[in-house]
Amino acid sequence: MTSAAPLFQPFQLGSLALANRIVMAPMTRSFSPGGVPGEDVAAYYRRRAENAVGLIITEGTTIDRPGASFDPAVPNFHAPESLAGWKKVVDAVHAAGGKIAPQLWHVGLARRPGTGPHPDAPSDSPSGVLHTGKQIGEPMSEADIADTIHAFAKAARASVEIGFDAIELHGAHGYLIDQFFWDGLNKRSDRFGGDLVGRTSFGREIVKAVRAEMPADMPLILRYSQWKQQDYTARLAETPQALEAFLTPLAEAGVDIFHASTRRFWIPEFEGSDLNLAGWTKKLTGKPVITVGSVGLNSDFLGAFMGEGSPAASIDGLIKRFEAGEFDLVAVGRALLSDPEWAAKVRDGRFGDLNDFSAEALKELV
Repeated sequence: MTSAAPLFQPFQLGSLALANRIVMAPMTRSFSPGGVPGEDVAAYYRRRAENAVGLIITEGTTIDRPGASFDPAVPNFHAPESLAGWKKVVDAVHAAGGKIAPQLWHVGLARRPGTGPHPDAPSDSPSGVLHTGKQIGEPMSEADIADTIHAFAKAARASVEIGFDAIELHGAHGYLIDQFFWDGLNKRSDRFGGDLVGRTSFGREIVKAVRAEMPADMPLILRYSQWKQQDYTARLAETPQALEAFLTPLAEAGVDIFHASTRRFWIPEFEGSDLNLAGWTKKLTGKPVITVGSVGLNSDFLGAFMGEGSPAASIDGLIKRFEAGEFDLVAVGRALLSDPEWAAKVRDGRFGDLNDFSAEALKELV
């Protein structure tokens, strides 16, 4: 087994100083009744900070739009009692020596009508159409878009006031920001639609508005993906040139770190190169990147939602790619759900003690 020491080098970008390169990936938990994260949520994150996770990115937490959430037990990031709960989370993580960023989220058309804390609210979307072409609602108006951008900015301001160390925007997996990126759902003909670069306009406006509420040296992270929950084969960019055209305006708008979400980190993104999506993102933008996708496990996350477990797997290939400079940070998801001590065990070379992933971990907050 290769030494994991390279992953435990410090990392610094602006005001964000991390003890190592291990990131807790954002994972929806639905353990916040009424949208309020409680003491159990604070303890859940604190345990990972106590066990050598360098940066925690919280589960998605929803902005102040009626249709932003599809589950009343998903934490929100706008009600006073919810923000007070998040302050306790931040304080607990900091007391354990960790760093933490909220993932600001709007689910968009992934929300079925009649669900979430505001069941009568419409579901926001670029064009009111599914990727199948079926019309199920109205496109967001200019006023809707402006209000949504403002809601992201308001959440960013609250993040700073609470004391978070960075901010992540959820622009992946077929949720609202990603719905504007994707031609499968964005059929608009105004400035928020058009070609791939045009379809970054909504995301760029959010990035600029959020950036304006943050200290200049506080990093802003954007999570993005090729695949969508509506279509696992979807791709925003078929070539490196298209990917560069997509990423460049987002970087220029103020993204400091790209979180390139893939289902398996070891899969090359484009033919003719072994680089994964994070590797290409770093090569094309020069920005620090986070890789993610089945780290420490031998199967991707889809099986987890069907009750399947996954045996622990070697991270030798991950370390090799890291040492080659392919990415800067490594996000770990399911392995950290099953084992709060995963990062500490890897740091200490206790690979034989790593837990297999059990889907039962999805039902617990340990």
